[in-house]
Amino acid sequence: MKQKKKSIIPEACSCTIIHQDRIDRASKQMPKTEVLFNLAELFKSFGDTTRIRILYSLFKEEMCVCDLCAFLGMTQSSISHQLRILKLSRLVRSRKAGKVVYYSLEDVHIKDIFKLGLIHINE
Repeated sequence: MKQKKKSIIPEACSCTIIHQDRIDRASKQMPKTEVLFNLAELFKSFGDTTRIRILYSLFKEEMCVCDLCAFLGMTQSSISHQLRILKLSRLVRSRKAGKVVYYSLEDVHIKDIFKLGLIHINE
């Protein structure tokens, strides 16, 4: 049996009734604008394939910039630029050991975000 393809065009509502109870429930759940802004900024950080690759590289263990360059086949300048963005977004942290700076994921929630994203796109 052939599966019916879902339309990507949203259907328009033909009614003119405002469902105030639904609006009220949504309003109570809505975070403050500042929180939503911060959430949008977080998701922007995931909007670059290089940053996604760097984050995946750090899933198992910390790496220095040289490790990431070798693993991802990129220049030190490119990796450093993306790490700066990831650090500002609080997705990675750094640890200095002598002359070497190691990068790791900020916390385990980052893996959870990836896991849920992969579940969603693989449905």
